[in-house]
Amino acid sequence: MTVSPDQIEWPDAARHSAFLAWITPLADSQGLRLDTLAPASADASFRRYFRLATQDGGSRIVMDAPPPQEDVRPFIDIAGRIARAGLHAPAVLAADEAQGFVLLADLGRTPYLAALREASAAQADTLMRDAFKALVQFQGQVDPSGLPAYDDALLRRELALFPEWCVQREFGITWTEAQQGLWTRVCDALVASALAQPTVAVHRDWMPRNLMLSEPNPGILDFQDAVRGPVTYDVASMLRDAFISWDEEREIDWTVRYWERARRAGLPVNEDFGEYWRQVEWMGLQRHLKVLGIFCRLKHRDGKPAYSADLPRFFAYATKVAMRYAPLKPLLPLIEPMQDAKVAVGYTF
Repeated sequence: MTVSPDQIEWPDAARHSAFLAWITPLADSQGLRLDTLAPASADASFRRYFRLATQDGGSRIVMDAPPPQEDVRPFIDIAGRIARAGLHAPAVLAADEAQGFVLLADLGRTPYLAALREASAAQADTLMRDAFKALVQFQGQVDPSGLPAYDDALLRRELALFPEWCVQREFGITWTEAQQGLWTRVCDALVASALAQPTVAVHRDWMPRNLMLSEPNPGILDFQDAVRGPVTYDVASMLRDAFISWDEEREIDWTVRYWERARRAGLPVNEDFGEYWRQVEWMGLQRHLKVLGIFCRLKHRDGKPAYSADLPRFFAYATKVAMRYAPLKPLLPLIEPMQDAKVAVGYTF
């Protein structure tokens, strides 16, 4: 059995040879049909994924994560933690950690994102409730010990991506000293809010693109960047996603249901839902500013311009939150020049 050369492009012959040397002996022990190897998906990193059939009619996923750009050890570690928490992550069937090759169980072909885009209101409600139910279990039972801390330094490094890659590189804007002062005030407020929250295991990208329709539902992917951080972070990620948006009535309904379940499970969410919702919105804004920077970096540094099509979604998220809370109001004149339409300045809290 051979791997079809027409299906997969390799960056160099040495990487291809290393892959063949690793995967070929697994064909017998894992029942793999190597001639079926085909692209499965890629993401914003250097990782890519292949799918291949098995002799018994099933399928497996292969992760190609080339060092030194990628390190598969955190993925393998977190996959084990998720499994021990009783949740559905892809089982690691074989791995060469030094070379960055991993053979995984296949969680299926339907991401939450695709399902939600086609779902009726009732179907979307069921899917989102499943996702938040699993999140409560993730936060309560995935062991956070030893995970990197989502600390002051990391939060600020993420926020710094926005002025560097979005403001300067994407829009060619240089802030004045006064504008930089406004930015610092907003960053200080967002970081203080995040650091004031109790910490749990944080997936860091708990969003529809990284959840799969599966049994049990959902399957969980892309968890290798997990940290120990604010309890609201993954809620904000799920509600205000890069690729799909919801009206606020549904956001609040899902959040209330999550919050009630989280309190019953003993998670350290704020007892006052109004304050909890504020924390979610502020945490979401920190993430949105980071993602604006990341999407522009993908375009300008990594040659992946498609992500920049979703910049308006994130500017809309940021504007809505900045208009609502007085301490975040200084963000409005900073982002206004980067949007097609001017914003009406106003706030309620």
